[in-house]
Amino acid sequence: MPATDEAFAALASPARRAVLRLLCDGPMAVNELAEHFEMRRPSLSEHLKVLREAGLVSERKSGRHRYYSLEAEPLREVSEWLTPFERFWREKLAGLRDLLDEEDF
Repeated sequence: MPATDEAFAALASPARRAVLRLLCDGPMAVNELAEHFEMRRPSLSEHLKVLREAGLVSERKSGRHRYYSLEAEPLREVSEWLTPFERFWREKLAGLRDLLDEEDF
């Protein structure tokens, strides 16, 4: 599966998107991440595995703890893929604005 497809698949889960938002603030231990969720630790570990395999997070072991960090490169690739669609909707919304301006709404 291409990297962008793996990233999209990983981003499909709200829980995984929440993990990525948390990691924007910097690396976190699994226990720290778990405090933010009402799921069992094995479920969180599975989400982290999917994110790791998609290249969206990296894992570092320190003693008995595992720390996860955000890896933004796959997100850049997703953003680049989405750019044409963003332009499409921007143009549609600009057209709607122009129409509404003409009609004095």
